[in-house]
Amino acid sequence: MPSKTLFAAIAAIMFMTQGCSFIPEYRQPDLAVEATWSGRTDPADPLDAKAGGPSALASDIAWQDYFGSETLKQLIQLTLDNNRDLRVAVLTIEKARAAYRIQRADSLPVVSAGTGVSRQGVAEDNSSTGAAYTSDTTMTANLGVTAYELDFFGRVRSLNTAALETYLATEEAALNTRIALIGQTADAYMTLLADRKLLELSQSTFQAQKETYEVIKSQFEVGSATQLDLAQAATSVESARVSIAQYTRLAAQAENAVTLLAGTSVYSLLNSGETIDDIRFMDGLPAGLPSQVLLARPDIRSAEHKLKAANADIGAARAALYPSISLTGSMGFASQSLTSLFDVSDSLAWSFAPSLTIPIFNRDGLNASLETAEISEKIAVASYEGTVQTAFREVADQLAARKTYQDQLKAQNALVDATQESYTLSRARYENGIDDFLAVLDSQRALFSAQQGAITVRQSYLSNLVNLYKVLGGGQL
Repeated sequence: MPSKTLFAAIAAIMFMTQGCSFIPEYRQPDLAVEATWSGRTDPADPLDAKAGGPSALASDIAWQDYFGSETLKQLIQLTLDNNRDLRVAVLTIEKARAAYRIQRADSLPVVSAGTGVSRQGVAEDNSSTGAAYTSDTTMTANLGVTAYELDFFGRVRSLNTAALETYLATEEAALNTRIALIGQTADAYMTLLADRKLLELSQSTFQAQKETYEVIKSQFEVGSATQLDLAQAATSVESARVSIAQYTRLAAQAENAVTLLAGTSVYSLLNSGETIDDIRFMDGLPAGLPSQVLLARPDIRSAEHKLKAANADIGAARAALYPSISLTGSMGFASQSLTSLFDVSDSLAWSFAPSLTIPIFNRDGLNASLETAEISEKIAVASYEGTVQTAFREVADQLAARKTYQDQLKAQNALVDATQESYTLSRARYENGIDDFLAVLDSQRALFSAQQGAITVRQSYLSNLVNLYKVLGGGQL
């Protein structure tokens, strides 16, 4: 029966579409980096002591566990909930997922169903009988397959694989955006607390220097201080006033940066009373080995998915050089009465129309497309290797900075203590008539500079710990 022939043809179609594939065998490029982080020689450092452990990966540590500040945790959560950049990244994932679903649909036959009723009135001039008449009513019901490509050479499946890898790359890129936002929020908060501490220092220094100026002014009025002493004291006062204006501006701008990242008003959080001296992070962040850390970073995983997509595009370009077969077919029922519409013996109708397309005169264009795909794959390899090398340097830089920042912070705090003692002694010598006021002024400036440096170095040290957690792949959970 014709119906059996049609069903057998459809079954054969589904079997033949398994076909073959021209996608090149994928081989992950070697990690073109050292086997260990450079400069890792201090066994007393918790990072060095834990590096290389079987599960020593920062990517396994949730950001909620790494950051000790409750205020910062709330700010980060607000950023992840409200930030527009992250929303764009998530919507891009949805777009890539939809594109993958569209491409995947091409690997299955598109079957459509339809029904219809027709009746025609024929005019007298067009009638073969010379009289107008109305034709009989015809009812139809059918299923059809339109231009379904038999994927003998894997072109459709190659495109499907490329779309899947593109979607996965987009998903990893969104995760990388999330990690970056966590780091940016923490950095912005550290900057705000540092600027506020510097503003507070400027205000206290201004107050102290203003009091000194009033003392010098009183001494000048009774003749025990020179006009030069008075001018130098005034210089210190105005210098502190400049610092107040500078750090007032920087603190306001830092607050705006945090608010922008959070995507909502955070005034109450930013005025919780927390200072930069209160900030603590998890101790002993594991560094791990490059081979572990780099492959855990979402930006590297994204680059590898893009490489796999480019690899699949080569398969699609190769398959396009071969003939393609498309099928168009339908099966249905037609009858002039509803009661006999589904009578298989009388009303069954079907059609089967395969078509073969052989590339002949456009082979140059198809070969050029294949060459383009191969070059794109080489570009993707170079991009992947570049991403790996950049990631390695980022981690190595932050690891090297961590130890030096610890040493610098200790030295800077010792410098503050030394300049504080120098200022106390120079002031006492001036008050006892041993030195002039210039020595006091110099020691005041040195103390203010050392105190500013201590705050700045602490901010840089905390920023280093944030960035180290980020470049090691932390913040993924």
